[in-house]
Amino acid sequence: MRAAAAPVVLVVGDSLSAEYGLKRGSGWVALLQQRLAQQKIAADVINASISGDTSSGGRARLPALLAQHKPDLVVFELGANDALRGLPLAGTEDNLAQMTQAAQKAGARVLLVGMQVPPNYGSDYANKFSGLFPKVAKQYGTGLVPFLLQGVADAPDARDLFQADGLHPLAQVHPRILENVWPEFRKALAAAAKGKHVGAAGS
Repeated sequence: MRAAAAPVVLVVGDSLSAEYGLKRGSGWVALLQQRLAQQKIAADVINASISGDTSSGGRARLPALLAQHKPDLVVFELGANDALRGLPLAGTEDNLAQMTQAAQKAGARVLLVGMQVPPNYGSDYANKFSGLFPKVAKQYGTGLVPFLLQGVADAPDARDLFQADGLHPLAQVHPRILENVWPEFRKALAAAAKGKHVGAAGS
């Protein structure tokens, strides 16, 4: 029986997780690392997010990331750029499903981070887009953050919370984004850590 190493967390996202337009270390993923350290929760967080990435881009990058980092928990924050480009919803859903299955097959827990699009996209498209994430999460038994920008994009003063492009939150908003992610992340990490220790005990 050997002691298990700290769980490895892999975040695969787009500009919302890649600190686009922000000072390094001020985005929600960096704040997540800081909180884990402050609470003395063992975990190695690897941020593999790329600004502008789509779900198909994440799907293409994922096999190499899984092979390189061997994560215990994978956080997928992708899909917003699919919507911005008006890509078919079926393709986004399929990509999320395939990425989830690939991560699970590699032995990792999965946490899906949900997104929504502005109402000007039309209620039908908006509803179907936001519904992709809980649908995939339920189908594959993953954790789910319902909406990454809850309390930000839908806040009364939302325009004041974003950079000039109106798409990327300001640095001071990222602590709120972390609060949206933290409850489900903590549960997913605990499950991943438990599974890791079970695996280590049996090796």
